[in-house]
Amino acid sequence: MIEKLLIANRGEIAVRIIRTCKEMGIQTVAVYSTADRQSLHVQLADESVCIGGPLANDSYLNMNAIIQAACNTGCDAIHPGFGFLSENSQFARLVIQCGLIWVGPSPDIIDMLGNKSAARKMMKEAGVPVIPGSKEVVETVEQGKDIASRIGYPVMIKASNGGGGRGMRVVCNEEEFETQYTNAKAEAKACFGDDDVYLEKLIENPKHIEVQVIGDQHGNVIHLYERDCSFQRRHQKMIEEAPCHILKKDVRQHLFEDALKACRHVGYNSVGTIEFLLDKHGNYYFMEMNTRIQVEHPITEMICGVDLIKLQLKVAEGLKLPYRQEDIHQNGYALECRINAEDMNRDFAPTPGKITFMHLPGGRGVRVDSAMYSGCEISPYYDSMILKLITFAPTRLECIKKMRAALSEVIIDGISTNTKFHYYVLHSKEFIEGRYDTSFCETFIKELKDNGSIV
Repeated sequence: MIEKLLIANRGEIAVRIIRTCKEMGIQTVAVYSTADRQSLHVQLADESVCIGGPLANDSYLNMNAIIQAACNTGCDAIHPGFGFLSENSQFARLVIQCGLIWVGPSPDIIDMLGNKSAARKMMKEAGVPVIPGSKEVVETVEQGKDIASRIGYPVMIKASNGGGGRGMRVVCNEEEFETQYTNAKAEAKACFGDDDVYLEKLIENPKHIEVQVIGDQHGNVIHLYERDCSFQRRHQKMIEEAPCHILKKDVRQHLFEDALKACRHVGYNSVGTIEFLLDKHGNYYFMEMNTRIQVEHPITEMICGVDLIKLQLKVAEGLKLPYRQEDIHQNGYALECRINAEDMNRDFAPTPGKITFMHLPGGRGVRVDSAMYSGCEISPYYDSMILKLITFAPTRLECIKKMRAALSEVIIDGISTNTKFHYYVLHSKEFIEGRYDTSFCETFIKELKDNGSIV
Protein backbone atom coordinates (compact mmCIF):
# COMPACT_ATOMS: atom_id res chain seq x y z
CA MET A 1 0.00 0.00 0.00
CA ILE A 2 1.19 3.52 -0.78
CA GLU A 3 1.93 5.43 2.41
CA LYS A 4 3.95 8.35 1.09
CA LEU A 5 3.71 9.75 -2.43
CA LEU A 6 5.96 12.18 -4.27
CA ILE A 7 4.16 14.24 -6.91
CA ALA A 8 6.51 14.93 -9.82
CA ASN A 9 4.53 17.89 -11.09
CA ARG A 10 3.25 21.35 -10.23
CA GLY A 11 0.19 23.58 -10.39
CA GLU A 12 -3.42 22.45 -10.32
CA ILE A 13 -2.75 18.75 -11.04
CA ALA A 14 -0.36 18.57 -8.08
CA VAL A 15 -3.01 20.19 -5.88
CA ARG A 16 -5.63 17.79 -7.30
CA ILE A 17 -3.53 14.74 -6.40
CA ILE A 18 -2.72 16.07 -2.91
CA ARG A 19 -6.42 16.48 -2.13
CA THR A 20 -7.22 12.86 -2.97
CA CYS A 21 -4.18 11.68 -1.01
CA LYS A 22 -5.46 13.55 2.06
CA GLU A 23 -8.74 11.64 1.76
CA MET A 24 -6.89 8.33 1.45
CA GLY A 25 -4.52 9.01 4.36
CA ILE A 26 -1.46 9.10 2.08
CA GLN A 27 1.32 11.55 2.98
CA THR A 28 2.54 13.74 0.14
CA VAL A 29 5.83 15.30 -0.93
CA ALA A 30 5.80 18.21 -3.35
CA VAL A 31 8.75 19.08 -5.56
CA TYR A 32 9.20 22.61 -6.84
CA SER A 33 11.47 24.87 -8.84
CA THR A 34 12.85 28.12 -7.45
CA ALA A 35 10.09 29.92 -9.40
CA ASP A 36 7.41 27.90 -7.57
CA ARG A 37 8.65 28.37 -4.01
CA GLN A 38 5.34 30.02 -2.93
CA SER A 39 3.06 27.80 -5.01
CA LEU A 40 -0.08 26.28 -3.51
CA HIS A 41 0.99 22.67 -4.05
CA VAL A 42 4.11 23.36 -1.99
CA GLN A 43 2.00 24.77 0.84
CA LEU A 44 -0.55 21.94 0.84
CA ALA A 45 1.84 18.98 0.76
CA ASP A 46 3.13 17.41 3.97
CA GLU A 47 6.72 18.01 2.81
CA SER A 48 8.37 19.82 -0.08
CA VAL A 49 11.75 19.68 -1.81
CA CYS A 50 13.33 22.21 -4.17
CA ILE A 51 14.71 20.36 -7.19
CA GLY A 52 16.24 23.11 -9.32
CA GLY A 53 15.94 26.37 -11.18
CA PRO A 54 12.89 27.76 -12.97
CA LEU A 55 13.51 26.14 -16.35
CA ALA A 56 11.70 22.80 -16.67
CA ASN A 57 14.91 21.05 -17.78
CA ASP A 58 16.51 22.06 -14.50
CA SER A 59 13.61 20.97 -12.29
CA TYR A 60 10.43 19.21 -13.39
CA LEU A 61 12.29 17.29 -16.13
CA ASN A 62 15.28 16.51 -13.89
CA MET A 63 14.79 12.78 -13.32
CA ASN A 64 17.68 12.29 -10.92
CA ALA A 65 16.69 15.23 -8.72
CA ILE A 66 13.10 13.99 -8.50
CA ILE A 67 14.01 10.41 -7.65
CA GLN A 68 16.61 11.56 -5.12
CA ALA A 69 13.95 13.73 -3.47
CA ALA A 70 11.63 10.71 -3.26
CA CYS A 71 14.30 8.50 -1.73
CA ASN A 72 15.53 11.15 0.72
CA THR A 73 12.01 11.78 2.05
CA GLY A 74 11.10 8.09 2.40
CA CYS A 75 8.49 7.94 -0.35
CA ASP A 76 7.29 4.61 -1.68
CA ALA A 77 5.64 5.92 -4.86
CA ILE A 78 5.80 8.67 -7.50
CA HIS A 79 2.83 10.16 -9.35
CA PRO A 80 3.85 12.05 -12.52
CA GLY A 81 0.59 13.98 -13.12
CA PHE A 82 0.31 15.10 -16.76
CA GLY A 83 2.90 16.72 -19.01
CA PHE A 84 6.58 16.84 -18.01
CA LEU A 85 7.71 13.22 -17.37
CA SER A 86 4.27 11.59 -17.24
CA GLU A 87 4.76 9.61 -20.47
CA ASN A 88 8.51 9.11 -20.24
CA SER A 89 9.31 5.39 -20.10
CA GLN A 90 12.92 6.02 -19.07
CA PHE A 91 11.72 7.88 -15.98
CA ALA A 92 9.15 5.16 -15.21
CA ARG A 93 11.88 2.51 -15.37
CA LEU A 94 14.19 4.52 -13.09
CA VAL A 95 11.37 4.88 -10.56
CA ILE A 96 10.75 1.12 -10.57
CA GLN A 97 14.47 0.28 -10.48
CA CYS A 98 14.77 2.36 -7.32
CA GLY A 99 12.14 0.20 -5.64
CA LEU A 100 9.37 2.79 -5.89
CA ILE A 101 5.81 2.36 -7.18
CA TRP A 102 5.22 4.07 -10.52
CA VAL A 103 1.68 5.46 -10.65
CA GLY A 104 1.05 4.83 -14.31
CA PRO A 105 1.14 2.06 -16.91
CA SER A 106 4.21 -0.15 -17.22
CA PRO A 107 7.20 1.38 -19.06
CA ASP A 108 6.85 -1.18 -21.85
CA ILE A 109 3.27 -0.07 -22.49
CA ILE A 110 4.37 3.58 -22.49
CA ASP A 111 6.97 2.66 -25.12
CA MET A 112 4.43 0.80 -27.23
CA LEU A 113 1.85 3.58 -27.19
CA GLY A 114 4.09 6.63 -26.83
CA ASN A 115 5.45 6.29 -30.34
CA LYS A 116 2.48 7.36 -32.44
CA SER A 117 3.51 5.50 -35.60
CA ALA A 118 4.09 2.27 -33.62
CA ALA A 119 0.75 2.74 -31.83
CA ARG A 120 -1.04 3.03 -35.19
CA LYS A 121 0.46 -0.28 -36.26
CA MET A 122 -0.61 -1.90 -32.99
CA MET A 123 -4.18 -0.63 -33.29
CA LYS A 124 -4.40 -2.09 -36.79
CA GLU A 125 -3.35 -5.45 -35.34
CA ALA A 126 -6.09 -5.11 -32.70
CA GLY A 127 -8.72 -4.42 -35.36
CA VAL A 128 -9.26 -0.80 -34.37
CA PRO A 129 -9.82 1.59 -37.33
CA VAL A 130 -6.90 3.96 -37.93
CA ILE A 131 -6.46 6.97 -40.19
CA PRO A 132 -4.88 6.04 -43.56
CA GLY A 133 -1.19 6.92 -43.56
CA SER A 134 2.38 5.66 -43.29
CA LYS A 135 2.99 2.28 -41.67
CA GLU A 136 6.35 3.34 -40.25
CA VAL A 137 8.39 6.50 -39.61
CA VAL A 138 8.84 8.61 -42.76
CA GLU A 139 12.60 8.75 -43.29
CA THR A 140 12.87 10.98 -46.38
CA VAL A 141 11.00 13.69 -48.28
CA GLU A 142 10.72 11.37 -51.30
CA GLN A 143 9.20 8.59 -49.22
CA GLY A 144 6.72 11.04 -47.71
CA LYS A 145 5.71 12.42 -51.10
CA ASP A 146 5.11 8.92 -52.40
CA ILE A 147 2.81 8.05 -49.48
CA ALA A 148 0.98 11.39 -49.75
CA SER A 149 0.32 10.88 -53.46
CA ARG A 150 -1.16 7.44 -52.72
CA ILE A 151 -3.50 8.47 -49.88
CA GLY A 152 -4.25 11.90 -51.38
CA TYR A 153 -3.75 15.46 -50.17
CA PRO A 154 -4.25 17.13 -47.76
CA VAL A 155 -2.08 15.18 -45.33
CA MET A 156 -0.79 15.74 -41.82
CA ILE A 157 2.87 15.31 -40.84
CA LYS A 158 3.07 14.44 -37.13
CA ALA A 159 5.85 13.88 -34.60
CA SER A 160 6.08 10.19 -33.68
CA ASN A 161 6.76 10.99 -30.03
CA GLY A 162 4.79 14.22 -29.93
CA GLY A 163 1.60 15.63 -28.51
CA GLY A 164 -0.14 18.87 -27.67
CA GLY A 165 -0.12 20.03 -31.28
CA ARG A 166 3.69 20.23 -31.47
CA GLY A 167 5.58 18.84 -34.45
CA MET A 168 2.45 18.86 -36.64
CA ARG A 169 2.11 20.34 -40.11
CA VAL A 170 -0.71 20.28 -42.66
CA VAL A 171 0.40 19.78 -46.27
CA CYS A 172 -2.08 20.66 -49.00
CA ASN A 173 -0.01 19.85 -52.07
CA GLU A 174 3.29 18.33 -53.22
CA GLU A 175 4.93 21.74 -53.76
CA GLU A 176 4.88 22.57 -50.04
CA PHE A 177 5.68 19.07 -48.78
CA GLU A 178 9.45 19.47 -48.34
CA THR A 179 9.19 22.74 -46.41
CA GLN A 180 6.51 21.42 -44.06
CA TYR A 181 8.34 18.12 -43.59
CA THR A 182 11.52 19.96 -42.61
CA ASN A 183 9.63 22.27 -40.24
CA ALA A 184 7.80 19.38 -38.56
CA LYS A 185 11.02 17.46 -37.98
CA ALA A 186 12.77 20.54 -36.57
CA GLU A 187 9.92 21.27 -34.14
CA ALA A 188 9.69 17.61 -33.11
CA LYS A 189 13.42 17.58 -32.35
CA ALA A 190 13.21 20.82 -30.34
CA CYS A 191 10.13 19.77 -28.32
CA PHE A 192 10.63 16.03 -27.84
CA GLY A 193 14.32 15.36 -28.52
CA ASP A 194 13.37 13.09 -31.43
CA ASP A 195 12.73 14.18 -35.02
CA ASP A 196 10.88 11.05 -36.18
CA VAL A 197 7.64 11.88 -38.01
CA TYR A 198 4.87 9.91 -39.68
CA LEU A 199 2.15 10.74 -42.17
CA GLU A 200 -1.65 10.65 -41.95
CA LYS A 201 -4.50 11.55 -44.25
CA LEU A 202 -5.96 14.82 -42.95
CA ILE A 203 -9.51 14.26 -41.70
CA GLU A 204 -10.94 17.70 -42.40
CA ASN A 205 -12.99 19.42 -39.71
CA PRO A 206 -13.53 16.33 -37.52
CA LYS A 207 -14.93 15.92 -34.05
CA HIS A 208 -12.23 15.05 -31.49
CA ILE A 209 -13.71 12.33 -29.27
CA GLU A 210 -11.81 10.55 -26.52
CA VAL A 211 -12.73 7.55 -24.37
CA GLN A 212 -11.60 7.39 -20.74
CA VAL A 213 -10.34 3.95 -19.75
CA ILE A 214 -8.69 2.30 -16.77
CA GLY A 215 -7.16 -1.14 -16.41
CA ASP A 216 -5.63 -3.02 -13.50
CA GLN A 217 -2.78 -5.49 -13.19
CA HIS A 218 -5.19 -8.45 -13.26
CA GLY A 219 -6.46 -8.05 -16.82
CA ASN A 220 -9.59 -6.07 -15.98
CA VAL A 221 -10.37 -2.95 -18.01
CA ILE A 222 -13.40 -0.64 -18.14
CA HIS A 223 -14.39 2.57 -19.92
CA LEU A 224 -15.87 5.64 -18.26
CA TYR A 225 -17.68 7.03 -21.30
CA GLU A 226 -16.46 9.68 -23.72
CA ARG A 227 -15.53 13.36 -23.87
CA ASP A 228 -15.90 15.82 -26.73
CA CYS A 229 -12.67 17.82 -26.98
CA SER A 230 -13.33 19.43 -30.35
CA PHE A 231 -13.15 23.06 -29.23
CA GLN A 232 -9.45 23.70 -29.89
CA ARG A 233 -7.24 26.59 -30.81
CA ARG A 234 -4.11 25.62 -32.73
CA HIS A 235 -4.57 21.99 -31.64
CA GLN A 236 -4.78 23.04 -27.97
CA LYS A 237 -7.99 22.07 -26.18
CA MET A 238 -9.90 24.96 -24.61
CA ILE A 239 -13.36 23.60 -23.77
CA GLU A 240 -14.32 19.98 -23.18
CA GLU A 241 -17.69 18.37 -22.52
CA ALA A 242 -18.94 14.95 -21.49
CA PRO A 243 -20.67 13.11 -22.97
CA CYS A 244 -20.55 14.07 -26.67
CA HIS A 245 -23.89 15.68 -27.52
CA ILE A 246 -24.13 14.61 -31.16
CA LEU A 247 -22.77 11.05 -30.98
CA LYS A 248 -25.22 8.42 -32.23
CA LYS A 249 -25.96 5.52 -29.89
CA ASP A 250 -24.57 2.81 -32.17
CA VAL A 251 -21.38 4.79 -32.95
CA ARG A 252 -20.85 5.42 -29.22
CA GLN A 253 -21.14 1.72 -28.44
CA HIS A 254 -18.67 0.78 -31.19
CA LEU A 255 -16.25 3.42 -29.86
CA PHE A 256 -16.36 1.86 -26.40
CA GLU A 257 -15.90 -1.64 -27.80
CA ASP A 258 -12.87 -0.60 -29.85
CA ALA A 259 -11.35 1.32 -26.92
CA LEU A 260 -11.59 -1.72 -24.66
CA LYS A 261 -10.33 -3.96 -27.48
CA ALA A 262 -7.25 -1.75 -27.79
CA CYS A 263 -6.61 -1.82 -24.04
CA ARG A 264 -6.88 -5.59 -23.84
CA HIS A 265 -4.58 -5.99 -26.84
CA VAL A 266 -1.73 -4.15 -25.08
CA GLY A 267 -2.57 -5.27 -21.53
CA TYR A 268 -3.22 -1.72 -20.35
CA ASN A 269 -2.92 -1.33 -16.57
CA SER A 270 -3.61 2.24 -15.46
CA VAL A 271 -5.68 5.32 -16.24
CA GLY A 272 -5.52 6.29 -19.91
CA THR A 273 -7.37 7.96 -22.75
CA ILE A 274 -7.88 6.73 -26.29
CA GLU A 275 -8.43 9.58 -28.74
CA PHE A 276 -10.45 9.25 -31.94
CA LEU A 277 -11.34 11.54 -34.83
CA LEU A 278 -14.96 11.41 -35.99
CA ASP A 279 -15.62 12.56 -39.56
CA LYS A 280 -18.79 14.15 -40.91
CA HIS A 281 -20.04 10.76 -42.13
CA GLY A 282 -19.95 9.22 -38.66
CA ASN A 283 -16.75 7.22 -39.29
CA TYR A 284 -14.17 7.29 -36.50
CA TYR A 285 -10.44 6.58 -36.49
CA PHE A 286 -7.88 5.95 -33.76
CA MET A 287 -5.58 8.94 -33.38
CA GLU A 288 -3.45 8.27 -30.28
CA MET A 289 -3.49 7.02 -26.72
CA ASN A 290 -2.43 9.13 -23.75
CA THR A 291 -0.91 6.93 -21.05
CA ARG A 292 -1.60 9.31 -18.16
CA ILE A 293 -4.30 11.26 -16.41
CA GLN A 294 -5.77 13.96 -18.69
CA VAL A 295 -6.26 17.66 -17.99
CA GLU A 296 -9.98 17.20 -18.66
CA HIS A 297 -10.51 14.20 -16.38
CA PRO A 298 -12.82 16.15 -13.96
CA ILE A 299 -15.74 16.14 -16.40
CA THR A 300 -15.62 12.34 -16.51
CA GLU A 301 -15.54 12.28 -12.72
CA MET A 302 -18.63 14.50 -12.64
CA ILE A 303 -20.77 12.37 -14.95
CA CYS A 304 -19.62 9.00 -13.56
CA GLY A 305 -19.29 9.85 -9.87
CA VAL A 306 -15.81 8.38 -9.46
CA ASP A 307 -12.42 9.73 -8.37
CA LEU A 308 -10.00 8.81 -11.17
CA ILE A 309 -6.90 9.70 -9.14
CA LYS A 310 -8.06 7.37 -6.35
CA LEU A 311 -8.61 4.57 -8.88
CA GLN A 312 -5.21 5.26 -10.43
CA LEU A 313 -3.49 4.96 -7.05
CA LYS A 314 -5.35 1.76 -6.16
CA VAL A 315 -4.43 -0.05 -9.39
CA ALA A 316 -0.82 1.15 -8.98
CA GLU A 317 -0.83 -0.62 -5.61
CA GLY A 318 -1.80 -3.82 -7.43
CA LEU A 319 -5.42 -3.91 -6.33
CA LYS A 320 -8.23 -5.06 -8.60
CA LEU A 321 -10.60 -2.47 -10.00
CA PRO A 322 -13.46 -2.00 -7.53
CA TYR A 323 -15.91 -1.59 -10.44
CA ARG A 324 -17.19 -3.77 -13.24
CA GLN A 325 -18.40 -2.15 -16.44
CA GLU A 326 -22.05 -2.50 -15.41
CA ASP A 327 -21.31 -0.48 -12.26
CA ILE A 328 -20.36 2.61 -14.28
CA HIS A 329 -23.23 4.85 -15.31
CA GLN A 330 -23.33 8.20 -17.09
CA ASN A 331 -25.54 10.77 -15.40
CA GLY A 332 -26.02 14.33 -16.62
CA TYR A 333 -23.61 16.59 -18.47
CA ALA A 334 -20.36 18.30 -17.53
CA LEU A 335 -18.36 21.12 -19.12
CA GLU A 336 -14.79 22.28 -18.53
CA CYS A 337 -13.39 25.68 -19.51
CA ARG A 338 -9.61 26.12 -19.33
CA ILE A 339 -8.95 29.58 -17.94
CA ASN A 340 -5.53 30.73 -19.15
CA ALA A 341 -3.38 33.71 -18.27
CA GLU A 342 -3.46 35.19 -21.75
CA ASP A 343 -4.67 38.28 -23.57
CA MET A 344 -7.25 37.54 -26.27
CA ASN A 345 -6.70 41.05 -27.67
CA ARG A 346 -3.04 40.21 -28.37
CA ASP A 347 -3.57 36.92 -30.19
CA PHE A 348 -3.91 35.12 -26.86
CA ALA A 349 -0.34 35.93 -25.80
CA PRO A 350 0.60 34.68 -22.29
CA THR A 351 0.29 37.26 -19.49
CA PRO A 352 2.48 36.25 -16.55
CA GLY A 353 2.40 38.47 -13.49
CA LYS A 354 0.96 38.82 -10.00
CA ILE A 355 -2.69 38.12 -9.24
CA THR A 356 -3.64 41.06 -7.01
CA PHE A 357 -7.18 39.86 -6.27
CA MET A 358 -9.11 36.71 -7.07
CA HIS A 359 -12.74 35.66 -6.61
CA LEU A 360 -13.96 32.30 -7.89
CA PRO A 361 -17.50 30.93 -8.25
CA GLY A 362 -19.04 28.08 -6.27
CA GLY A 363 -22.35 26.48 -5.47
CA ARG A 364 -24.13 23.33 -6.54
CA GLY A 365 -22.67 21.77 -9.67
CA VAL A 366 -19.65 24.10 -9.85
CA ARG A 367 -16.07 22.88 -9.39
CA VAL A 368 -12.80 24.78 -9.61
CA ASP A 369 -9.44 22.99 -9.98
CA SER A 370 -6.64 25.50 -9.54
CA ALA A 371 -3.42 26.30 -7.71
CA MET A 372 -3.97 30.06 -7.84
CA TYR A 373 -4.70 32.44 -4.97
CA SER A 374 -4.74 36.20 -4.38
CA GLY A 375 -1.17 37.45 -4.31
CA CYS A 376 0.39 34.53 -6.18
CA GLU A 377 2.71 34.96 -9.16
CA ILE A 378 1.93 33.47 -12.57
CA SER A 379 5.31 32.32 -13.84
CA PRO A 380 6.43 32.87 -17.45
CA TYR A 381 8.25 29.53 -17.42
CA TYR A 382 5.30 27.13 -17.62
CA ASP A 383 1.93 26.53 -19.27
CA SER A 384 -0.46 29.48 -19.11
CA MET A 385 -3.44 27.51 -17.77
CA ILE A 386 -4.25 28.82 -14.29
CA LEU A 387 -7.54 27.09 -13.49
CA LYS A 388 -10.17 24.72 -14.78
CA LEU A 389 -13.79 25.73 -14.30
CA ILE A 390 -16.16 22.75 -14.35
CA THR A 391 -19.95 22.68 -14.22
CA PHE A 392 -22.39 19.78 -13.95
CA ALA A 393 -26.16 19.63 -14.53
CA PRO A 394 -28.86 17.11 -15.51
CA THR A 395 -29.09 18.43 -19.09
CA ARG A 396 -26.58 19.94 -21.48
CA LEU A 397 -28.41 23.27 -21.79
CA GLU A 398 -28.62 23.60 -17.99
CA CYS A 399 -24.90 22.83 -17.82
CA ILE A 400 -24.11 25.57 -20.37
CA LYS A 401 -26.26 28.07 -18.48
CA LYS A 402 -24.54 27.14 -15.22
CA MET A 403 -21.14 27.67 -16.86
CA ARG A 404 -22.18 31.10 -18.13
CA ALA A 405 -23.22 32.08 -14.60
CA ALA A 406 -19.98 30.70 -13.15
CA LEU A 407 -17.84 32.55 -15.71
CA SER A 408 -19.62 35.80 -14.92
CA GLU A 409 -18.50 35.43 -11.28
CA VAL A 410 -14.80 34.95 -12.06
CA ILE A 411 -12.70 37.94 -11.03
CA ILE A 412 -8.94 37.78 -11.56
CA ASP A 413 -7.16 41.14 -11.21
CA GLY A 414 -3.54 41.85 -12.08
CA ILE A 415 -3.33 39.78 -15.26
CA SER A 416 -5.42 39.24 -18.37
CA THR A 417 -7.31 35.96 -18.82
CA ASN A 418 -9.45 34.33 -21.52
CA THR A 419 -12.55 34.21 -19.26
CA LYS A 420 -14.57 36.59 -21.43
CA PHE A 421 -13.73 34.56 -24.54
CA HIS A 422 -15.29 31.45 -22.97
CA TYR A 423 -18.38 33.50 -22.12
CA TYR A 424 -18.69 34.54 -25.77
CA VAL A 425 -18.33 30.92 -26.94
CA LEU A 426 -21.08 29.66 -24.65
CA HIS A 427 -23.53 32.11 -26.27
CA SER A 428 -22.77 31.02 -29.84
CA LYS A 429 -25.52 29.14 -31.62
CA GLU A 430 -23.14 26.51 -33.03
CA PHE A 431 -21.78 25.60 -29.62
CA ILE A 432 -25.20 25.54 -27.96
CA GLU A 433 -26.46 23.14 -30.64
CA GLY A 434 -23.28 21.03 -30.47
CA ARG A 435 -22.59 21.72 -34.16
CA TYR A 436 -18.90 22.50 -33.81
CA ASP A 437 -15.71 20.69 -34.81
CA THR A 438 -11.97 21.23 -34.47
CA SER A 439 -12.05 24.13 -36.95
CA PHE A 440 -14.80 26.09 -35.19
CA CYS A 441 -12.63 27.97 -32.68
CA GLU A 442 -10.53 29.72 -35.32
CA THR A 443 -13.68 30.65 -37.29
CA PHE A 444 -15.31 32.00 -34.15
CA ILE A 445 -12.24 34.10 -33.28
CA LYS A 446 -12.38 35.64 -36.76
CA GLU A 447 -16.08 36.49 -36.24
CA LEU A 448 -15.28 38.18 -32.93
CA LYS A 449 -12.56 40.24 -34.60
CA ASP A 450 -14.86 41.19 -37.47
CA ASN A 451 -17.57 42.45 -35.13
CA GLY A 452 -15.10 44.26 -32.87
CA SER A 453 -15.58 42.07 -29.78
CA ILE A 454 -11.82 41.46 -29.71
CA VAL A 455 -8.95 43.28 -31.38
